[in-house]
Amino acid sequence: MKDFKVLEIKTSVFADNNLQAGKLREELKEKKVFLLNLMSSPGAGKTTTLVRTINGLKDDLRIGVMEADIDSDVDARTISQTGAKAIQLHTGGMCHLDAQMTRQGLEGLDPDGLDLVILENVGNLVCPAEFDTGAVKNAMILSVPEGDDKPLKYPLMFSICDVVLINKMDVLPYFNFDLEKCKENIRLRNPNAIIIPISALKEEGIKEWTDWLHNAVKSWCE
Repeated sequence: MKDFKVLEIKTSVFADNNLQAGKLREELKEKKVFLLNLMSSPGAGKTTTLVRTINGLKDDLRIGVMEADIDSDVDARTISQTGAKAIQLHTGGMCHLDAQMTRQGLEGLDPDGLDLVILENVGNLVCPAEFDTGAVKNAMILSVPEGDDKPLKYPLMFSICDVVLINKMDVLPYFNFDLEKCKENIRLRNPNAIIIPISALKEEGIKEWTDWLHNAVKSWCE
């Protein structure tokens, strides 16, 4: 038996997505709910990182998660096991969420009583970067196997993110990945980005990330 809902998201019909995103942020501020938009390519480790994040924060924050996928409910099943409130969003083939689609997800989740809602966006480095979801902050995960040149190939994604988590540091010795070069490439796109190397599998670097997120939530909810 599922302990989460599955919601079929309708394609947005609003032309001015930025206006809708701004309105959504205002409403979230009034409700003292912090929305994080988490993005990455498929296989970068979003769900594993999310599980570690929830486990690190659930004693202090009330957390909900919106899992966005074209189909399936695999990730929502995983997240629901952490005890966080979860909902699976099916995008019907869409490769991203915009503000109105995010609003639908929030209405399905019902964030009343939550401090932090995390939107795990559809996995790719192009479409999700093009649409403001109404989130308070954007974070993305770049995994070591993807290469240190991804910030050069996908500039918009890296330019809009407040935090970049460089995941799978435990396999760094096995790949031609230059961490310092990667950081340099990220800063070329976004000098203000916070860069945190992590291994979600080994739980390395997770506390630095959860400390940052915890402080961001508390500041927003004051």
